Amino acid sequence: MEEPRQRFEALVVEALDGLPIWIRERLENVEVLIEEDGPHGQPALLGLYEGVPLTSRGISYAGVLPDRITLFRRSIAATARTEEELRDRIRHTVVHELAHYFGISDERLRQLGRY
Repeated sequence: MEEPRQRFEALVVEALDGLPIWIRERLENVEVLIEEDGPHGQPALLGLYEGVPLTSRGISYAGVLPDRITLFRRSIAATARTEEELRDRIRHTVVHELAHYFGISDERLRQLGRY
């Protein structure tokens, strides 16, 4: 489903606003970005977390650039046929990348049966 960028951005904001308060309160020095396409050679990549997970931040963590969660619009849109599926895929991707921000690996997410 090809959704206009402005509507896609609104769905991302909706996904972030729908997170539990305890998660939103712990988001520090992280930004969420939207790119049209994933990195070259990885067109199926829906999202990417880059940064220092909360579990790895120590007392010397200061003066660093914000962590980044990047959502790849075209890749995500390609997985959905309806706006409801698109909303679910965006939320799923946001939660998955935030799990990495909180220090949870892909392997652990699979063990938990989540994402």
